[in-house]
Amino acid sequence: MVAVGYRPIALVLAAASLAVATNAQTPDQVLVVENRRSGTSRRIGDYYIHKRGIPIANLCMIDTVLDETIERPVYDKEIEGPVGLFLKKQGLQEKILYIVLTSGVPLRINGPGEGIRSEESSVDSEMTLLYQRLRGVVIPLPGPINNPFFRQRDTPFRHPLFPMYLVTRLDGYNMADMQALVDRALQARNRGRFVIDLKARETNEGNQWLRTAALLLPPDRVILDESATVLTGVDNVIGYASWGSNDTDRKHRFLHFKWLPGAIATEYVSTDARTFRQPPADWEIGTWADKHAWFAGAPQTLTADYIHEGATGASGQAFEPYLAFCPRPDFVLPAYYSGRTLAESFYLGIPGLSWMNVVIGDPLTRLKP
Repeated sequence: MVAVGYRPIALVLAAASLAVATNAQTPDQVLVVENRRSGTSRRIGDYYIHKRGIPIANLCMIDTVLDETIERPVYDKEIEGPVGLFLKKQGLQEKILYIVLTSGVPLRINGPGEGIRSEESSVDSEMTLLYQRLRGVVIPLPGPINNPFFRQRDTPFRHPLFPMYLVTRLDGYNMADMQALVDRALQARNRGRFVIDLKARETNEGNQWLRTAALLLPPDRVILDESATVLTGVDNVIGYASWGSNDTDRKHRFLHFKWLPGAIATEYVSTDARTFRQPPADWEIGTWADKHAWFAGAPQTLTADYIHEGATGASGQAFEPYLAFCPRPDFVLPAYYSGRTLAESFYLGIPGLSWMNVVIGDPLTRLKP
């Protein structure tokens, strides 16, 4: 474990981002989507609306299945169609910047094709393109679509400059986890440590992005580890990035961190947002070779575990995204440190839309001084 040496670039980045941070988005720019068929969806949506002060006029009720995984016609007819109609009817399609989906809204869309030409996607990532579709743009389904907000470090998110919605989800294993997530978002402060854990014995793009993230953050607030040791039990964590279960040295699902309010987590794992159903208490991550170690179709770490342990936001993937389309920690963590919202920070680092990514958390979460 090493601390990163002094890098003036971190100070330059923070100064350059002050103007961006002052262009704060507001609760009236958030649309909340609840599934009428899900008591959980309605409860967490209403809780969030009350706590964050979202106008009740910004609540969109849909009526859709309770399955986590759906087919494309269900998405079109029961989710995107009704949300788009609501935005148009209420005259909100330009004003709304953020869409918050709630637990009980389907998570994944099945589709044909394989590899980078797959038509599978997360509901969340597909919903980002609703802005363009409302303006008559026809978007092909196979593969990811370029994210116009990717790498836009110094420009506030706004329409029509960025023709998309920033979509996040309030989800977790239970209502207590989700309500705590909302409460912690309101308590977020810019303090604590960023923990960055590389995969040992490898030279690759993923490790380089993790190193760059460390260079772009204040050196006295970074813990960077390049050894085979998996960092656990760290106190005062405000940000975390790693390979998750794709680091073969990691054997356990929980890190036993003490997460600060506002803390976020991101990892290079292909299926960590495959489900938000809670595994048995004794379940541990395993290998693809041992199907007895799988939960919900895979042996990999789960995004919801970070929320359950105390994180305020996290990213994950509903299906295989490939490394190049995982959130880039060298954009996500410095943006969040500099005062960007949680949603801006994650989408700054996500290269593609209509793809596999899921972002958990209150989109307005911001590290206040």
